[in-house]
Order: sequence, then C-alpha cells, then structure tokens
Amino acid sequence: MILLLFASSLVILNANEPSIDQIWLGHRSHDPGKLVVNWVSKEPGESIVRFGRTEEYGQEVRIANDTTLHHVEIPLAETGGVYHYSVQTGKQFSKDATFKGYPTDVLRVAVVADWQGLPDLSAIKKDNVHLLLTAGDNIKNIHQLCGDGKKACIKPYLQLIERYPELFRSVPFMPVLGNHDKQIRPRGNKPPEKPVYDIEATAFRRFFELPGDEWKWHFDIPGFDIRFAALDLHHISDQGSTWQSSHSFGKESEQFLWYDKLMKDNERKFVVTLYNERNGSMRAQARGAWHGMFRKSAIAITGFGYYAERAEVDGFSYYNTSLSGKGTHYPDPKSAFLKGEDSYVLLTITKNPAKMVVEIKGLDGRVLDRKTYP
Repeated sequence: MILLLFASSLVILNANEPSIDQIWLGHRSHDPGKLVVNWVSKEPGESIVRFGRTEEYGQEVRIANDTTLHHVEIPLAETGGVYHYSVQTGKQFSKDATFKGYPTDVLRVAVVADWQGLPDLSAIKKDNVHLLLTAGDNIKNIHQLCGDGKKACIKPYLQLIERYPELFRSVPFMPVLGNHDKQIRPRGNKPPEKPVYDIEATAFRRFFELPGDEWKWHFDIPGFDIRFAALDLHHISDQGSTWQSSHSFGKESEQFLWYDKLMKDNERKFVVTLYNERNGSMRAQARGAWHGMFRKSAIAITGFGYYAERAEVDGFSYYNTSLSGKGTHYPDPKSAFLKGEDSYVLLTITKNPAKMVVEIKGLDGRVLDRKTYP
C-alpha cells in the first residue's frame, strides 16, 4: 500500500512538471512591437501563450489548431523592461521564461555564422543582446539526420534549439540561409543526377517564422533607425547545376530587384546586409551592381569563410565572421583585418549621438577588431 501511494504521488508530480522545453523566439513581421513564440510539443493540440510584465502574465493569445509545431505572434505594447511568458498545448506546458523588450537607449545585436560545431556561446550571453542574427549555415545539413531528399525535415533545427535552450527562449532569433541549411543529399565530387540542395529551403521556412518570403527578408527597428536585410546568396558558382543552392541573383532576378528597391528606400541611418557568399565574389556580380547596392548600406556581413575579417572597399566595410574560424583563409584583396579565430560580430547602436560600433569578438569575449560608424 505504501509503495502504491508513493508511486501515485510520483505520477502526480511528473504530470505537473514542465513538459515543453524546445522554445525559440523570432519575428515574422517588420514590426518589433510583435514577437513570435515558437515551440514543439510531444502531442498535437492547440497553441497558447500567456505573457505579461510579471509571472502572473495577464495576457493570452490562443490559436485553435492541432499541431506539434507551434508559431504564435504576440503584441508587445511597451518597449524596454522584461516580459514573462509560458506556453501550453493541451496538458503540456513550459516553465516561466523571460525576454527583454527592445530598448530605448542602447541596442545590442549579435551576428553569428557557420554554426555546425555548436560551440559554447557564453560570450554572447554576457553581451546581453536584444537580437541574434546569422550570416548563414545554421546547421551541418539536413540529410544526415533525416535521410536523402527529406525537404521538410526539421530535426537538425531542433538539435540547434536543444543545444542553447536559455539563449533561444530569451533572445529573438532571425537566421539567414547558407547552403548547409538546404542540403538534402551528400554533395559528392561532381554534380549528381538529383539536386543536392532544396533551393526553396522548405525545412528552414517551416521551422522559422520570418518576414516576407523568409528565404529573403528585412526587419526594421525604427527607434534606432536601423534595418537588417537578409539575402539568399551562397555557392553562386554552382548556379544552373544540381549543386545550385541559392536563388537567382542576376540583374533581372526577383532577389536583385527586391534588394535594389529596398536600398532605394534610404531614410534609415543604418542598414546591415547579411548573406553567405564570399564578399569579393559578390562585388563582381552584375558588373559591379551588387557592390553599388551594398554601398548604400552601412556594412555587409557574410559567413562564407572560416575566419574573421574586415575589408575596406571604396570606403565600405565588408565583414566575414565564423563560429568555426580556424579554416583555410581566402583573404579579401582589400582586407584590413584578418584572423583565424572563432568569432562573432557585435553591433552596438546608440541614438544620442547616433552611431553604430561594430566589433569582431572571439568566443572568449575578447575584442579582435572595432570600428565606429557615425
């Protein structure tokens, strides 16, 4: 009898323990006053987010559906401070978590790339960032965990979320595509019969909620006059083969015309362009037209090479960053800083005076390079 009572009490306790822990935050609109809470539940059901300034919450968004992959957009009426939230699907729920509202004085944004090695990111946590972006290659590939040709399989992205649970549940995350994010088959030594990459990035677009087409997007934070523009550029030399990974980028392509229109809207003080191709290669495309458009932004950041770099071309800064920064160097002819070290980029934007400080930092927190953009 005693053993039965003890076993029953354990069942009750386990039933009351949080059962949802794969949670990540993001944005699917251009409005920083709206945030998307994403999670995966073990059993399908409705999507509920409770949130507010305290653990008592006070607000709720509920979507009546029957799914295990959940995306719920919530409104953020106030800037600054801390929000509390939790999620629920049926009898499954999460523990209380927090995130910061976008600030009014100093904005900090981290940019990472080449995430295949899943390194320790304690330095980014210490930087207390408000937004986490990438410059491509967020996973190793899709086929190793999912099997060949499984375009919609999200297991590699779940593995990424599981590696950094506190980071993803507390900081909005907006990734940019690299070829690894689309790889549904082994690449091999020559282009095979079937496509190696899912150009449409089905799994990526299913898993993340991003603005616009998702394979390309932009996101504005009006309080700091800053815009982030994400492009689908990587392995551009493989266009037209079964190794092709990115969308077209010629002068008449959808991507070129979209970015050209975006850069003609020059009301913002700062624009940061993100992609995953070699900077020197992109500058030469469309007879230099891409370089001309990049120069209308403040800086461009790629995750092409496994090294840290800042190049200065015609008064414009091209950055390369990599969490796997100890690979072969392909230095830019105009390189002003180059180092073979695991790194990320930290942007610190202030309003009075209006300036953006860009630092290349090692994963131990050391500043490797710093430049200020007024």
